[in-house]
Amino acid sequence: MDSENKLGDYLRARRALVRVQDVGLPDVGPRRVPGLRRDEVALLAGVSTDYYMRLEQGRERHPSDQVLRSIASALRLDDAEAAHLFRIGLPVFGAVAAAPLIVAPELVRLLDSMPDVPAFLVGAAQDILGANALARELYRGFARYDNLLRMIFLDPHARSFYGDWDAASRLAVSNLRASSSQFPADEHIERVVGELSLRSPAFANLWARYEVRPRTRELKHFVHPKVGELRLHFETLAVASAPGQHLSVYSAEPGSASHDGLVLLRRLAEQSVAESENHGQESALEKGDT
Repeated sequence: MDSENKLGDYLRARRALVRVQDVGLPDVGPRRVPGLRRDEVALLAGVSTDYYMRLEQGRERHPSDQVLRSIASALRLDDAEAAHLFRIGLPVFGAVAAAPLIVAPELVRLLDSMPDVPAFLVGAAQDILGANALARELYRGFARYDNLLRMIFLDPHARSFYGDWDAASRLAVSNLRASSSQFPADEHIERVVGELSLRSPAFANLWARYEVRPRTRELKHFVHPKVGELRLHFETLAVASAPGQHLSVYSAEPGSASHDGLVLLRRLAEQSVAESENHGQESALEKGDT
């Protein structure tokens, strides 16, 4: 879990990731810890060392917009990382509340209207709020299909399902870090972070790196137990009517082996739906007999 000094924690974590040679400063003397020293960040940002130290220590909690911009430049933060810095450095910056874990009926219909691609809806803490049949079939090997982070870090199936588990886990955590800065008072995000920090050392280590990367699009590599390898394009779209909710869709290049894999996956999904309906009818008949 994060401490109360979120700004200081973030500055220390990001400072440790910047090499002195990356910013054109001389590397003089041994370094007890990796990355830049506080006085070097202060020099690059154009502030006094004492002021920067007070920022890291939490004794200065009201930095100006200009100071944060200078520090973001000194630490070589990209747009997403700088936005996170501003959200925790200026608490009123972009403060909004995440939508409740409720899916609008219109979104459910939208998911079901896309039978050819896996599509699902996730919340700010990466809870799976809704999914079409193809998405459920894609993730069928998991014991529970409820939260992407719990699935990645707590379910053994994840290690064989993700073609590059290390990359998938790192992206998932950096995406959650982005959500946590967008919704700093969200108790559900805090509960998910707390649970995973206690149950997964791998998650705790990645969370402590303070990497921020909101997920938008990427190439995903899966190894499905029945279909085999799938290399799918991932695209996520923000739901404007429900802050924090995103519609996530996988697609494959037409004519590719992965496209053929999605066709097979759809057949499996249809078979699963039919079997479930038959089972429901049989259960209803049995209850009628009794």
